[in-house]
Amino acid sequence: MSLVANLHRQFEHLVRELAKFGSVGAVAFVITVAIGNGLHSGLGMGPLTSNGIATVVATTFSYLANRYWTFRHRDRTGLGREYVLFFALNGVGLVITELFIGFSHYVLGLSGAIYYNAALVVGTGVATLFRFWSYKKWVFLPSSAPQVDPASGLPEAPAAEAPGIHRANGQAAPSPRLGHPLDAHAAEDYAEI
Repeated sequence: MSLVANLHRQFEHLVRELAKFGSVGAVAFVITVAIGNGLHSGLGMGPLTSNGIATVVATTFSYLANRYWTFRHRDRTGLGREYVLFFALNGVGLVITELFIGFSHYVLGLSGAIYYNAALVVGTGVATLFRFWSYKKWVFLPSSAPQVDPASGLPEAPAAEAPGIHRANGQAAPSPRLGHPLDAHAAEDYAEI
C-alpha cells in the first residue's frame, strides 16, 4: 500500500471533518463579508462595528451548521453549554480578526474597502485555525470524552486508578508505557498470565 493511501486512511475522518468545517466557514465568511461591507461601505459604519455585527450573524449560522453537520457525530453536551462556549470562543476569534482590522486601519492608516477586506481575510484565517482547534477541544466533545459537570460545564475527571496499574480480567498488572516497543511485548506477557 502506498504511503499516500495509508496516510489518507489514517486521517480520512479528520479530512472529512476539515472539509465540512471549511465549507461552513466559507459560507460564514461570505455572510461576514457581505454584511460587513454593506454596513461599512454602504451605511458608513465604522470598520470594527460592522465586522462585529456581521460576525454575530455569521456565528449563529456557523454554530447551527457545525453542530448539525460538521460535528454531528460528536457527543451532545447540552445546547446551552455548547452555544455559550461556541459564542465565547467565537468572541476570541472575533478579537483576533478585529486586531488585524484595527491594526491595518488605525495603526497603519490603511483605509478603504481593499485594505479592510485584506485585513479581514488574514484575520479570519488566523481566527479560523483557533476556532477549529477550540471547537474540537471544548465545544463538540468526542464520544469518548468524560461526562460534563453540569455546575461548571467542564469535563469531569475520570476515576483514578493507581499509576502503572490497569485491570485485565479482574487482575491488576503493570501497564506498559505507550510507544515503548519493549513494553508492548511485556504487555503481551502479562495478558497471558
